[in-house]
Amino acid sequence: MTHKPQIKIPATYMRGGTSKGVFFSLTDLPEAAQVPGEARDKILLRTIGSPDPYGQQIDGMGGATSSTSKTVILAKSEQPDHDVDYLFGQVAINKAFVDWSGNCGNLTAAVGAFAISKGLVDAGRIPENGICIVRIWQKNIKKTIIAHVPITNGEVQETGDFELDGVTFPAAEVVIEFMDPADGEGSMFPTGNLVDDLDVPGVGTFKATMINAGIPTIFVNAADIGYTGTELQKDLNSDAEALARFETMRAYGAVKMGLISNISEAVARQHTPKIAFVAPAAAYESSSGKQIAETDIDVCVRALSMGKLHHAMMGTASVAIATAVAIPGTVVNEAAGGGARDAVTFGHPSGTLRVGAAAEEVNGEWTAKKAVMSRSARIIMEGNVHIPGDTF
Repeated sequence: MTHKPQIKIPATYMRGGTSKGVFFSLTDLPEAAQVPGEARDKILLRTIGSPDPYGQQIDGMGGATSSTSKTVILAKSEQPDHDVDYLFGQVAINKAFVDWSGNCGNLTAAVGAFAISKGLVDAGRIPENGICIVRIWQKNIKKTIIAHVPITNGEVQETGDFELDGVTFPAAEVVIEFMDPADGEGSMFPTGNLVDDLDVPGVGTFKATMINAGIPTIFVNAADIGYTGTELQKDLNSDAEALARFETMRAYGAVKMGLISNISEAVARQHTPKIAFVAPAAAYESSSGKQIAETDIDVCVRALSMGKLHHAMMGTASVAIATAVAIPGTVVNEAAGGGARDAVTFGHPSGTLRVGAAAEEVNGEWTAKKAVMSRSARIIMEGNVHIPGDTF
């Protein structure tokens, strides 16, 4: 039998925040994949190694977790006053689909560096030494993100002493500003309430804050679902029944938020919404063995991504946390002690993270102006990915 030989596509493997992904320039993709559709999805699936019934992604670039099963396509921006268009694809591990419904906040930290190195940012905007302001148009959610990328001798500075819990080695700090992070097409609180009763047949009824800032997120109290908020991946990800309950809660929350019309649609929308649980600050030992004191944090937060407890915290969910904390009365704000706040340090399985947000109430509606956090990024490998020629 004759098979088509492999083809090669220029690509860069990058870490951004606590995630890793394969980055492509739009114009480097095969022509059929330069537009949305089946060819593009098939190429990205094969690149990452999905669908894999073994759940390991051995035959691809994926790392068998939601944090490492990611793809990014970048192009010179078509939007006025922006440098780069950023499109994110979350690749399912054991299913044949790419979820385009949301952003990856962690990989955002790598977008600016890639854009500069690939000539997507005008040379006149790049200082010889200092900070390059990269104006990113996030195509999935149609929002502006500003990345502050350090530059040394005209090139991206990747090495440094900034430490990020969930990442083993230090690197240069990249400050990310998520501008107007709430959904521009509706209320930041889709149900109209800061707190709702989320009725989940067969599971229970829970107090929940459902917010669309950074990424649609459902927050519930840890104590209401039998947890402390200090859990690590090992405590949850081997419990199939618990994960199934979370997925059911997420599906009913998605319906209540108006993201889907029927819970059966949730299986094809795994990237959004996220579901998370919160608890007052408490001491715990992180997954690396680091001791987190109660006084180190304001609140404990644990979030699930693609059906599993995340090893740290998704960048977009961090935006949702910061925004929800800034609004008195939300489940997250109450867990953090209540009152007005413009920043929060929260505990996650890998350690702690400080994020800030500016929110205000206008005519009875809450709006978010921006959320800010620090991340780091670096190129791990660049060259070509190889995929069978009959992939698409």
